[in-house]
Amino acid sequence: MTGRDDERCRTDVAVTGHADSAWAQELLDHLRPTGRDIARVVDWLGATVGATVSLRDENGTPLAGPPTPLDEGLVTDIATGRLASASWEGDGRHVRLIRVELPPPAVAGVLAVVRTAPFDRRAADIVTHTAAALELLLRAQRTTATGHRLARATADLRLAILQLLMVEDTSAARRVAAGLWPGLLDTDTACVYVVESTPEERDRLAEACIEATREQSLVVRCPAVDAHVIVVTPRDTAGADLRDVTRRHPDTFLGGSARQSLAHTAAAYGQAVSALAVAHFRPDKTAVYAERTHPERLMDPAVLRAWTTRLLRPLDTLAHHTRAELLATTRLGLEFTAVSAAKVLGVSRNTVRARMERVENLLGADFSDLAVRAAVHLALNTEAGLTEDRAHAASAPARFGDLLTGPALRTWAHDLLARLDTDGRDLRGTLRAWIAAGGNAERAAQLLGVHAQTVREHVRGAEPVLERRLLAAGSDLYEVVLAHLAAGALDPSDLHLDGRPDVPPDVRPDVGPA
Repeated sequence: MTGRDDERCRTDVAVTGHADSAWAQELLDHLRPTGRDIARVVDWLGATVGATVSLRDENGTPLAGPPTPLDEGLVTDIATGRLASASWEGDGRHVRLIRVELPPPAVAGVLAVVRTAPFDRRAADIVTHTAAALELLLRAQRTTATGHRLARATADLRLAILQLLMVEDTSAARRVAAGLWPGLLDTDTACVYVVESTPEERDRLAEACIEATREQSLVVRCPAVDAHVIVVTPRDTAGADLRDVTRRHPDTFLGGSARQSLAHTAAAYGQAVSALAVAHFRPDKTAVYAERTHPERLMDPAVLRAWTTRLLRPLDTLAHHTRAELLATTRLGLEFTAVSAAKVLGVSRNTVRARMERVENLLGADFSDLAVRAAVHLALNTEAGLTEDRAHAASAPARFGDLLTGPALRTWAHDLLARLDTDGRDLRGTLRAWIAAGGNAERAAQLLGVHAQTVREHVRGAEPVLERRLLAAGSDLYEVVLAHLAAGALDPSDLHLDGRPDVPPDVRPDVGPA
């Protein structure tokens, strides 16, 4: 048996001065980033010295290699540090045991090498240096695992901040961010960008976004879409930085929002996703929401504000945080599916549906109707930018039909839908029937007397013509619906979206908590 003086070479894994040093190069290869595997090193050692090799911790739990019967008392002495190594022979076996430091919470392990032939100088050197290499690998694994845990915790924290912003809890979001990113959210306004690549490339893309924005932006791996990275940034130069990322990474697209109040991050996110759809049709693969004419900008601002305030007035009976929560959830639920909205908000899809049903009931709206969804979506986005007193804004009477009568809006609607006439198929008629059927291809097919697949193909064919996503719910689809309403292709009179009559405070219904 030997003590700690036998460790004279254990920290040096390079071997010199031996005629047969090929094994040293092989051992070094196992230390390269692409070859770091404890089990492979143990197997390699067994094959190189012609032995049965195993590695176990101080409790006897196997870490690599097949279990080997050993003198447990001697193993305990080595694991506890009383001995650094030991060797003996008997029963036709030659055994060598070496202590191997393990990362916490373990203390130490024992490398056991059992041969039928005695250990010569070469075999002894290989075993000693392999033990040192195993310690290096275990230490590297611990560092790597710690780095992965830290990266995961940081990513979870970024997502938590985004989810707080999505429900307009900016104070809590600032408090959470202050610890790791001081000053990141010390702003009143910000832009949201969505960068799209592939799920396989997303982690690398997220790191590129963090580097490009100099860690002065909130970069989050989207919980709803595996190919998306969300960037919330107050920096004016972030758009240019992210465009550089897009240029450097093939098959990458970028959509950006207009600058919004930090409390309206959810609305900005919807804008960025809408712009991302347009980016797929652009040569430079980028688009910003403000680059396109949107129907709400062509409506009378006073009428739009008055109608919005009147429509959403039933929600004013709620506590402020409840109202904000319902509005944020409904805005995302109208923009995306309930499942995607739930992932973004960090709640269950049943919670999203329950909140949206509550808003439906309060507004007396039917969200199964695409025209109703488009109108409520318009109101929610308008409300997000409404800063004046709501009571004052609602003083003028306003109806939903009044919003659709302006000449600028009607011209925009006719010009947009006229693009469909350039296709030899009846895209306009199919799209009108599909919208009237609530986006259901089967019902639209029955109305038109065609196959449902024909309806889907026509709707899909209309997307590049209109430069808008239609098969996915969201701003693009709702703009096309509003165009049909403004152009007279759909009748807005049956939507019942002019707001409920004012209810005196003493007889308002008890709507309860969210």
